[in-house]
Amino acid sequence: MSSSSLRFALIGASDIAATRVAPALRRSGHEVVAVLSSSVERGRAYADANEIPDAASDLEPLLARDDIDAVYVSTTNELHCAQVLAAAAAGKHVLCEKPLAMTLADAWSMVDACERAGVVLATNHHLPAAGTHAAIAGLVQDGAIGEPVAVRVFHAVSLPERLQGWRLTSPERGAGVALDITCHDAAAVNAILGRPALEAAAIAVSQGPWSAVAEDALMSAIRYEGDVLVQTHDAFTVPYAGSGLEVHGTEGSIIARDVMTQDPVGRIVLRTKARESSVDPSHREDLYDHTIDAFAGAIAGEGLPIVDGVAGVRALAVAIAVKEAAESGRTAQIAWQRAAAAA
Repeated sequence: MSSSSLRFALIGASDIAATRVAPALRRSGHEVVAVLSSSVERGRAYADANEIPDAASDLEPLLARDDIDAVYVSTTNELHCAQVLAAAAAGKHVLCEKPLAMTLADAWSMVDACERAGVVLATNHHLPAAGTHAAIAGLVQDGAIGEPVAVRVFHAVSLPERLQGWRLTSPERGAGVALDITCHDAAAVNAILGRPALEAAAIAVSQGPWSAVAEDALMSAIRYEGDVLVQTHDAFTVPYAGSGLEVHGTEGSIIARDVMTQDPVGRIVLRTKARESSVDPSHREDLYDHTIDAFAGAIAGEGLPIVDGVAGVRALAVAIAVKEAAESGRTAQIAWQRAAAAA
């Protein structure tokens, strides 16, 4: 089977695999041949419900199969590193759910393992794949607002009941809004600004109608290179706010609404001294279709993933620093480079 039509195994019988990624794989002409679950019964039920031919509960023999070209890893966060390392050793290309890992050292080990094995590693951050975000990044890079000075991100939402499990109660799995939502903000802002984040301050609370042991709402202030200031409001506790992203510069502002979402929607306005105008995004296709098409293209030697492994590390570094700052009450430095992660 050619790399233009890939055979995937789902590592993790997850909600996002069923609702977003598996349908996108099929729309893009790829095949889902197996799913891995730690529970044989759950795996079989999931496979039946999602029309997947095979279910497995043991990773090693699944990765040994020659009818699998790539894997999509969407298990809980603490499992990502070992599973990606195993996939790389088996010569399988990897699309890994965010956050890439729980620590920067683990994330770099995943990047390095995939590079050594000659397989493609991509991180499933959906926002940079959106037409709206591509349009915003293009405006910034083309100088439409002059030099960027500030970014505001509004990404406070209501956590669906079906997801109100380990995200609230299991710190060892990466619970909390920082690793769940702030890392998405970072992937988006990193791509738009095209410069590194340097330090973060944050305040986090638990304010939802549940017994949570991790933060479910936070606000952060992040300084990027060039003294660009970024604000974020990330939460599981706000049902009606809508989402937004603003980029403010010396010559204008970009105001985008309903763009921090998994769907190809949203509105963009460019405001300058001369005029205010609506901006039409360059594409409106499903974000996951776009992500998977770029991933398959990278495997075929045609371009790069939308968010590769290194970009996944950089987004993780911001989220970790925000979480550290909220927990310590002090500004946290953001050091994502290989040497700093290993130190």
